[in-house]
Amino acid sequence: MKEELKNILTKFAESGWDLIDKPAMDYLSGVGDKATLVKAIEQADEQCGSCGCEFDPLYKRALELLQIQCT
Repeated sequence: MKEELKNILTKFAESGWDLIDKPAMDYLSGVGDKATLVKAIEQADEQCGSCGCEFDPLYKRALELLQIQCT
């Protein structure tokens, strides 16, 4: 896994936001699936992607890196 993606997912896992923390933790530990993680990140981006918090750009970047990873 790319280091940048791992760092972003670690931030998500430590966020305390149920929507993204568990899917990120599961993916990092190898028990989660990519589809669940992508869906959670897309939903987080939709709900919070323009609020001005530090996570706003991370949602989009994580989705980009996950897309690159599968090609």
